Amino acid sequence: MISAALTQALQLWLDHQRALAGAAENTLKAYQTDVLGFLSFMTQHHGGTQGFGPIAAVTVRDMRSWMAHERARGVGARSLARSLSAVKSFYRWLAAREGFEPTAILSTRAPKFQRKLPRPLAEEAASAMIDAVDLQARAPWVAARDTAVVTLLYGCGLRISEALGLTGADVPLPAVLRIRGKGDKERIVPVIDAARDAVDRYRAICPYPGTANDPLFRAVRGGPLAPRAVQKVMEQARMQLGLPATATPHALRHSFATHLLTAGGDLRSIQELLGHASLSTTQAYTAVDAARLMDVYDKAHPKA
Repeated sequence: MISAALTQALQLWLDHQRALAGAAENTLKAYQTDVLGFLSFMTQHHGGTQGFGPIAAVTVRDMRSWMAHERARGVGARSLARSLSAVKSFYRWLAAREGFEPTAILSTRAPKFQRKLPRPLAEEAASAMIDAVDLQARAPWVAARDTAVVTLLYGCGLRISEALGLTGADVPLPAVLRIRGKGDKERIVPVIDAARDAVDRYRAICPYPGTANDPLFRAVRGGPLAPRAVQKVMEQARMQLGLPATATPHALRHSFATHLLTAGGDLRSIQELLGHASLSTTQAYTAVDAARLMDVYDKAHPKA
């Protein structure tokens, strides 16, 4: 079993991640699951209660045993790399707090995996997707609702959770939206006329009155609209259009970024619009090729 002191330390670390690092709740849950899984394995691996002493004495061989165990039970390389990252972060914090040497853990290499990039839709396909979504629902207000959501995803680069998190207080949509994204980070997002008009059309015929605290987008029975409903209507639309399975709500956000880049937008501005913490994330997200990146670098670098 895991000692009470170590359990308390894990909770303190999670609190630290929430308060100082601004980690989102879903991220914190994943961290907790990953670290607890690691500690549980070490309990079984060594036997006896797992406290500060045994944890500080974990060796490179122990780490290899844990990783082999995870792969044997079907954990993929990407998931294992994420778990290892969480374990390292916890150990780094715990070692500084308790005064032990965490080299064995921190030196463990993550398994290699090929990073999957989201695939953007072509501009014509993105426009066709919005039109096709409008034709899926029998009730006009539902069709207007779905069209408004996907227009926000493509027109403003919102995550689906961000679009569905809008409330009555956000309408009529202003010229810019203040969006709280991952890690509770706030960013400013310009609102295009097409998105504002789509939301106005939806609100004009939505049968449910909306107060400032009510969700903007409602399900058929009046509750908050679930992400799955948006995913489903896009699945129907993409089958009609003959688009691949990668034509998802997230692909619309990716298309927003990619099309801006193609039109001449700079990476730093797109990074801010997407709410990415680092420019490298934006580069991967928009699948920037080396030639395009070097062109931006040559134009932006003061010594170029």
